[in-house]
Amino acid sequence: MSDATTHAPADRARASELGPVARFLKATELDTRMLGMVGALILIWGVFHVLSGGLFLTPRNLWNLSVQSSSIAVMATGMVLVIVTRNIDLSVGSILGFVGMIMGVTQAEIMPAIIGFGHPAMWLIAAFVGLVVGVSIGALHGFIIAYLGVPAFIVTLGGLLVWRGAAWWVTSGRTVAPMDATFRLMGGGPDGAIGSTWSWVVGIVACVAVIVMLMNARAQRKRFNFPQRPLWAEGFLGTLVCAIILGAVAVANSYAWPIGIVRRYYEALGQEVPENAFIAHGIAIPVLIALAVGIAMTFVATRTRFGRYVFAIGGNPEAATLAGINTRWVTMKIFMLMGGLAAIGAMISTARLNAATNAQGTLDELLVIAAAVIGGTSLSGGVGTIAGAMLGAVLMQSLASGMILLGVDTPLQNIVVGLALVVAVWLDTVYRRRIG
Repeated sequence: MSDATTHAPADRARASELGPVARFLKATELDTRMLGMVGALILIWGVFHVLSGGLFLTPRNLWNLSVQSSSIAVMATGMVLVIVTRNIDLSVGSILGFVGMIMGVTQAEIMPAIIGFGHPAMWLIAAFVGLVVGVSIGALHGFIIAYLGVPAFIVTLGGLLVWRGAAWWVTSGRTVAPMDATFRLMGGGPDGAIGSTWSWVVGIVACVAVIVMLMNARAQRKRFNFPQRPLWAEGFLGTLVCAIILGAVAVANSYAWPIGIVRRYYEALGQEVPENAFIAHGIAIPVLIALAVGIAMTFVATRTRFGRYVFAIGGNPEAATLAGINTRWVTMKIFMLMGGLAAIGAMISTARLNAATNAQGTLDELLVIAAAVIGGTSLSGGVGTIAGAMLGAVLMQSLASGMILLGVDTPLQNIVVGLALVVAVWLDTVYRRRIG
């Protein structure tokens, strides 16, 4: 008789002593902190929907909200690893602005003189240059922090000022536009979305992937004789996640192209505009980029040696060093990764604006840090999730979007963001005190 069979009656006896909610959470293994954040997000959406007269929870606003959240969500995934190691990066907004300006100048002024404007490789060259610059800045920050021993707060605070000034210096304050047509697809819009059919394909593939992951996890637990979730819990989780995915696809497909763009589309085809013509946006490309980054960063954080080293350093830096982990090199790689993610955020932001401006990324560092902390990343280090940070980015952008719909002044918006960050850190402190 196996140990699992021997302890089963005792486990069932302990489970029967719990309340129905506790038994449900134990069976499904849902993260209570994540549930709390989802509840807060639903509450915020409901309040803003009522106060805005029914404008917030519309396909148009939700689609725009997903696009607006993308660049912050991308950078928040890297900020999780930075904060997990008990560091901070205050420069991500300035890096975004500087890299965006470099990419703008590359494709609007430098490369057209060499290969001509509209060259098919233009967007690839601009993106490659942006990534190289972003990773190089991150490497510089990481080297100063890890090998010269300067605190991350000071290095990145200096970076905030240096790279914001450098962005202005590149063009003496000029706005650079327009961007390459293919590059602009990364910013969303009618052309920067994949349409109704492909959105359903992506949604169905995602659901199949979720089911396969659940089945594989169950098989692995059985293989190593680990406790398994009840079958009804597995079914509930699969159904819930697939319902959320397909619901999001349905919302994206409910947002139609503006009539003017529809008219130009049919005129370009030489056809009459059909009565009640409806062309769906579908999922925006920047949203797909953010989701791809989130999946990749989750894999890095949970399934690679580098990810294990990051959390080991955050949990106990001295013990990690004694265990043979090259903490300096890992720290430098974290900031290089953060710089690369800031470059991806710059691609999305610059493409969405169709211009590189000196105001790009201003105060984005606050939103990124707030998203990571609200998403459950502890400032004391060692704890954090990529999914939580991305959900935190949506929550922070929801606050901004709702206040804009209500006509709230920018200074008051900053006050609300600041209060949200303080409350999130306070709740994190209370939570850790309770479980400690």
